[in-house]
Amino acid sequence: MADNHLPVLVLQMQRLGDLVLCFPLLKWLSRRYGEHPLWVVAEGRFFSHLTPLSPHAAYIPADQAHGLVGKSFAAVLNLSIRPEAAQLAGRLTAEEKWGPALDAHGVLRIHGDWQLYRASLVNNNRYNRYHWAELNGLDCIAPAAMGDFGKTPRAAPSPRVGVFLGASEPAKKPSMDFYRALTAELTERGLRPVLFAGPEERCLGREVLQGQPHVAMDLCGRLSVAELAAMVQTLSLFITPDTGPMHLAAWAGARTLNLSLGNVNPLETGPFQPGHYVLQPRLSCAGCWGCARSPLPCRESLSPARTAALAKRLARPHPGRIEGLRPPGVKLLVSDRDEFGLYTLKSVSGDPPATRDLLREFWSKTFGARFGLWSDDVPLSAWRKIEEREKVAAAFRKNLENTAAALLRRRASGRPLEDGFWRSPAPLLRPLTGYGQMLLQNEDFGPAAWAKLLDLLDRVREISAP
Repeated sequence: MADNHLPVLVLQMQRLGDLVLCFPLLKWLSRRYGEHPLWVVAEGRFFSHLTPLSPHAAYIPADQAHGLVGKSFAAVLNLSIRPEAAQLAGRLTAEEKWGPALDAHGVLRIHGDWQLYRASLVNNNRYNRYHWAELNGLDCIAPAAMGDFGKTPRAAPSPRVGVFLGASEPAKKPSMDFYRALTAELTERGLRPVLFAGPEERCLGREVLQGQPHVAMDLCGRLSVAELAAMVQTLSLFITPDTGPMHLAAWAGARTLNLSLGNVNPLETGPFQPGHYVLQPRLSCAGCWGCARSPLPCRESLSPARTAALAKRLARPHPGRIEGLRPPGVKLLVSDRDEFGLYTLKSVSGDPPATRDLLREFWSKTFGARFGLWSDDVPLSAWRKIEEREKVAAAFRKNLENTAAALLRRRASGRPLEDGFWRSPAPLLRPLTGYGQMLLQNEDFGPAAWAKLLDLLDRVREISAP
């Protein structure tokens, strides 16, 4: 970084929520790179409304990003999955580069340990517990240097409670029947519902209020992004599925209750700032990548009456003691930070950790050690909790040895792994095989890639040894 005038470039050409989750990264980059200008390539329809809320950066419309070719950068971070973003990243000259980029031969390469790890989570995120906002920056920002996550959530002294009705995918939101009942239940408890939805979902408010007394304010599709950000700060609570407006509200400091349904994992995409709340169904499949069941079982777990009763409590400026609340069928969680400063969701209900939680902890700590965040003592401590569940520990070791033998045979044969190899072990081993397959593919199954994978395998075998 000899030239302090070289810009730092972030490519984030995704949706509204992805761009808002990029805001903490912009703060972290500003601290790390000091005087270097910070540039962001994004969709104009999003950033044009968000610049008043964004950390200081120069925004460039995605359809004008070709003008960057030929310039030099201190660093380029490609956080987009769009092919044109990888093509652009590959054509730029940078002292440091992270994320997907096409090389000189048109082959996609993923730069950065954490960006490669994130790519391995596609259809394989059951045991991940790193938040997307953190994965944006872990290749270049240490957890201790993160901090400053945005505004502390607050409940405005008002009876108004926001209810966001839309979502990017139908599976991520409750049914219209749920929203009708929730609106009525909130009103009965002396709260004043305010209904929100995106511009293309303007009819949802009318659908919810049809046949009911007009006791709610319908703002569906009527507000710009900037107006929405201002409006949510006047609410005592914002009830929402996992949406871009949820992240916008959390960043703006509105206390948020996230109804976490469908193919979302709140550990990855929940409200990022500490002090927000999440309701998640008590189902073993909660947080899946995609569901083929109909009706969606997670929807059936939510009760409008119980959700409204909880909202009444959380809408107070000071909710009081809520530890031990255990709503039937759902888990109540609150966003927080762990001992390393990383995102976590703490159980308000005091639930003991499930086996899935213990495996998440182990794999997150294992990859953290692999990528230099801490020593192997950290995943070893996580493993000891799994070891107390003898059947789980035995199944883990058995699958690990079978997987090790299969990998060694394949390496000796000189044949690449078939695309579905990572699915061959039981799910509790797939974080290893999913990442391993991505690592090998990213480096053309070369000796260095095999050495990295086998080193990780040896570490896991040593930590989990009896």
